[in-house]
Amino acid sequence: MQAKKKTGKRGTSPLAVFLIALAIAALSLGGWIAWSYWGSNVLAQRAAADELVGLRNAIAEATPTAIETDEAPQVARPATGTAAWILRIPAIGLEAPVIAGVEPSDLDRGLGWYPGTSLPGQAGNFALAGNRVTGGAFLRDVMSLAAGDQVIIETPEATFTYTLTVAPADLTVASDDSWVLDPVPGHVDIVPTQAFLTLTTAEDLVPTGDRSVGFGTLTKTETP
Repeated sequence: MQAKKKTGKRGTSPLAVFLIALAIAALSLGGWIAWSYWGSNVLAQRAAADELVGLRNAIAEATPTAIETDEAPQVARPATGTAAWILRIPAIGLEAPVIAGVEPSDLDRGLGWYPGTSLPGQAGNFALAGNRVTGGAFLRDVMSLAAGDQVIIETPEATFTYTLTVAPADLTVASDDSWVLDPVPGHVDIVPTQAFLTLTTAEDLVPTGDRSVGFGTLTKTETP
């Protein structure tokens, strides 16, 4: 009789399992990076473009209230989560909607306005936040701004021009440094008599606790 050959299945080696797991992890990480740094930006920029169309129409159709020449135009307080105003920064070619709120869903549609801070053009601190890398990356070029550059806020009531006094690249704070949102930044006990602007964004290209902050003052008000 002819002896039967032994047949047996070889198990998958630990090295092969490790390499397969590593490949899956690399693909997952690559997909997450592609979405965060490209896909999310595309969707956010499309959403912002739609918001801008609505804002331009609303501003064009608005009927401003007459005011005395020595009074600042009073801007209506927007509902939370709504697209409220248009921001332009000529030095970096930016035009984006300003959303009333700073939740992630707000910052994925434009820049966000801290609702506890002042309205555009009013005495106190008009404070904004924006994404620099993901979620539209509206402030991706913010580090190239310099003192003297203009930040323009267009509302139905008036257009307000702020001039930067501190560039974002020149000031770094921790994410919990709330003094930058004070009515007079850094002077919690002072009653504001001047209109300030604060612009905040992530300092680094990867998530950290550092924030870049720019400051400005109101230098021009134009009514329709």
